[in-house]
Amino acid sequence: MSTEPQVLRGFATVDGGQVHYRHAGGTDGTPLVMIHQSPGSSKQLEGAMAELAALGRRTIAPDTAGNGDSTPLALESPAIADLAARAVAALDGLASGRFDLYGSHTGASLAMEIAIAHPDRVRSLVIDGMGLYDADLQSEVLERYAREIRPDAEATHLMKVWHFCRDQFLFWPYYNRTAAGRLPNGLPDDDELHDFVVEVLKSVRSYHLSYRAAFRHPKRERLPLITVPTLVVCSPSDMLYEYFEPVAELVPGARRAELLPWGDPDHHAHAARTIDGFVAETAD
Repeated sequence: MSTEPQVLRGFATVDGGQVHYRHAGGTDGTPLVMIHQSPGSSKQLEGAMAELAALGRRTIAPDTAGNGDSTPLALESPAIADLAARAVAALDGLASGRFDLYGSHTGASLAMEIAIAHPDRVRSLVIDGMGLYDADLQSEVLERYAREIRPDAEATHLMKVWHFCRDQFLFWPYYNRTAAGRLPNGLPDDDELHDFVVEVLKSVRSYHLSYRAAFRHPKRERLPLITVPTLVVCSPSDMLYEYFEPVAELVPGARRAELLPWGDPDHHAHAARTIDGFVAETAD
């Protein structure tokens, strides 16, 4: 019988729908709320959640609105603040007191807005990977990156999602399929890629909305408004690594820590130790 910590699942009912979430590490203690990157869902956080649970850390990871198994918002063009408010509505029932907060990529934008809006509830914040695009790249990714994909009778949407997910590991941006756009990391194993594709397919009609919200989000203006203790982390494997230091410099008093490459077998364990150590040190 496996002794690895279990990552469990549940739903929180909120005004306007349901929020699906994963949780691990029991029900005692101040939780670490983890918000995933786009596209996909909290499924992508299971490795880190299991490692954190092994350290005794309780985690809660909601699928953001319109991703994974969470209901989309009834908005044509939601902003990061709208997505953050939906997450907080779910947390009102799941973690009614104070909590620590982690966010990756799009999730980092949601996490920082939650921390700015609710400094009385957020004890500490971890930002993992965030892009500070110039105006030209911002316009380009808004136009090309998160395209709308609809199911069709010829099932072309299945291949569109498969190649969209696969090529994110190979190129940056994923549509720049040239030598100049090539990433050094290579593909994950077949099971991980399959799971990633399935999570995006679940929300294929709405996955692009949170992406576009993140690309529009004025991060440079918002990061200096963070007042809670903050750790900025990033792996050199991350396509957003070039923004690691600039992001940290914009957050008042932020600490920073470089994570191991994604392909390192100790990546999840090292990330968990780094996050857990910071959270423990900054706890009241």
